[in-house]
Amino acid sequence: MKYSGARVVIECLVEQGVDTVFGYPGGAILNIYDELYKNSSRIRHILTAHEQGASHAADGYARSTGRVGVVFATSGPGATNLVTGIATAYMDSVPIVAITCNVTIPLLGKDSFQEVDITGITMPITKHNFIVRDAEKLADTIREAFIIAKTGRPGPVLVDIPKDITAAQIEYTPAAAGISKAAGFAAGKANLRRILNVNEPTDDEIRKAADLINAAKQPVIYTGGGVIIADACAELKELAERASIPVAMSLMGKCAFPNRHPLATGMIGMHGTVASNMAADKSDLLIAIGTRFSDRVIGDPGKFARHAQILQIDIDPAEVNKNIPASDALVGNIKDVLGRLLPLVADRKMSDWNRQIEKWKKTVPSNWNQKEPLPPRFLYEYVNSRVREDAIITTEVGQHQMWAAQFYQFTEPRTFLTSGGLGTMGYGTGAAIGAQIGNPGRQVIHFAGDGSFRMNCNELATIQHYKLPVIIIVVNNGTLGNVRMWQTLFYEKRYSQTTLDFGPDFVKLADAYGIRGFPVKTESEFEKAFDIALASGKPAVIDAAVDMDEMIFPMIPPGKPASELMLEIK
Repeated sequence: MKYSGARVVIECLVEQGVDTVFGYPGGAILNIYDELYKNSSRIRHILTAHEQGASHAADGYARSTGRVGVVFATSGPGATNLVTGIATAYMDSVPIVAITCNVTIPLLGKDSFQEVDITGITMPITKHNFIVRDAEKLADTIREAFIIAKTGRPGPVLVDIPKDITAAQIEYTPAAAGISKAAGFAAGKANLRRILNVNEPTDDEIRKAADLINAAKQPVIYTGGGVIIADACAELKELAERASIPVAMSLMGKCAFPNRHPLATGMIGMHGTVASNMAADKSDLLIAIGTRFSDRVIGDPGKFARHAQILQIDIDPAEVNKNIPASDALVGNIKDVLGRLLPLVADRKMSDWNRQIEKWKKTVPSNWNQKEPLPPRFLYEYVNSRVREDAIITTEVGQHQMWAAQFYQFTEPRTFLTSGGLGTMGYGTGAAIGAQIGNPGRQVIHFAGDGSFRMNCNELATIQHYKLPVIIIVVNNGTLGNVRMWQTLFYEKRYSQTTLDFGPDFVKLADAYGIRGFPVKTESEFEKAFDIALASGKPAVIDAAVDMDEMIFPMIPPGKPASELMLEIK
């Protein structure tokens, strides 16, 4: 059968099981939007206020559901507005497919109106990208994009389609049943095999790793987001419980392991707990699973886990020995690797090592226990006590993000959505939209700093239009809190351009969008506002005033070892 290229795009998305796309139309992509209109019963489109919001929404949809998120944008500025969202997904290994449309082929490379080389721009921040110059290759290119996005270590893939390709009439053959959803579709393509880079450890490598674990006296697991991506949280829990191994979590791995579990030690790294950082510092075996040894975790690489052998388990061979030398490594799908490793790991009871960990857990900063006027810890703990365990928490980037990681006790995977690798202010509201669209029966709570919320509050229009019951809590300290904290600690209190002592009034702004807003300054006011918002089943904005000089402790100064962890201002 013959279809237009635009219709082929829609048919291929349906093949891949896509039922929702996020985006913003424009001239170059109009042919696809016209087909989308005709096929609105098959694919739902969510119109955001800005393309960047659409890219973050696709990301939040993907992180919370485990499916591939899809975003549309037009040429030129429409495409470049996706760049930050694509980079965010790339750094955190999130599977999204971005479909952009460009000017017609004869106009490419001629500085045409709204023309940009989006494949060139996004090459360093995509797992792979394509520009479709041959209409007959359009269907296979889209299918291949989905395979690449979700196979192996996931990541974003961009497909750029010139407008004349979307208009061309081409022969369309539906993919054979199941083929378009499996890597076997293009197994014969050497280039695709190279991109996917799927490995599997040998039996000898598995046995050697088990011997390391069984011989260790003071082991600790350092888990990251890769465990969640691999759907290996159950295997991680079984490993920890079988060998009584403490579990420290990266920011991206916060919901990989139940935070209230006796073996959980909390977040590791710059703002991690004393227990997690000391466990890594004193361990004799650090088992790193699905994590990339971020600089925000390791500090001084020469002194990180200095007494330990490093066993690294990851699907991506490029991560092994990249930041920290590994004594041994298992490269492969984490769920499969742990499944093979578990039968070889010996049962072990609690030991003096575990008792030492418990002592470290009791060492916390004094500001965690403050009461006045509205302590940040209270916000997270109250929300935690009022929502279901499967509630999805999203954040922007800054102090409020670190407080969420420190104080909110996650119990289920895919319930904490935050920008870890890129640290994108402006990420969270779009991510909350995507999470709510992908999980319509779930509670979605978004914590935002006032600085970050200024960057994406236009998406209140999207939340209200689609009647999404997202509750936004603006942790409002009237400053760029994280930057101000660094200025206090390292720049002799020179607060250059970090004070936000000018609008907007977030409650009035919410009202302008038809959303109820609540100004709160005390614990009792917050309790009342949150309970009303939660019971309403409608979107809400809670403007929670906290002190400008709140700090995030513990803190390891940049580039310093865990032994120099600060619990208060010296």
